[in-house]
Amino acid sequence: MQLEVKKSNKNNRLEYEEIVFSHLSKTAEIKSRMVDCCMESILMAADTISNTLRLDGKVLLCGNGGSAADCQHMAGELVNWLNKDFQRPGLAAIALTTDTSVMSAIANDSGFDSVFERQVEALGRCGDVLIGISTSGNSPNVIRAVRAAQKIGMKAIALTGEGGKLAELADVVVSVPSQNTQYIQEAHLAVEHILCSLVEQHLFAKTEGDL
Repeated sequence: MQLEVKKSNKNNRLEYEEIVFSHLSKTAEIKSRMVDCCMESILMAADTISNTLRLDGKVLLCGNGGSAADCQHMAGELVNWLNKDFQRPGLAAIALTTDTSVMSAIANDSGFDSVFERQVEALGRCGDVLIGISTSGNSPNVIRAVRAAQKIGMKAIALTGEGGKLAELADVVVSVPSQNTQYIQEAHLAVEHILCSLVEQHLFAKTEGDL
């Protein structure tokens, strides 16, 4: 099927500029609000991750769709690095969203709601931390993974939007003040970068006594 490409004109340009302005303005507004409403939870999440890694625990991450990509992105920053100024060892982080053989086996035999829960049971240990990412806060497979993690003594951090069951379950909840999926996802990426930056500061920044 061939799509018909519409010719752009001055009126189209103004309409497109408004879309750009509206989107960037809205996402900036949401991030500005997060300075107040999410500050404490972000700091708590960073402390939780740092303490886990300091004690030789690991970070597991799960989510669906764009949130699955976020899991892989954050795991990559932790295993490699975010800030090149820190010459540091890799940190133990595993995205549970990458192994299609494992995920399809679980989905085929037990259902898609179990794809993360089963991996948490297999890979998680007491003292580890799970980061569950869900823009709605209601993804059944993420909720089940959080419950499985807590059952074996793991801490659970949730990155969500407004509302949802995850906020009632997780030990630490970073809730973006929006119900719009794309704005929440953009804010989640900022939070993930902040968390990685704070973890590097916690674990590897030199103090005055080290200089």
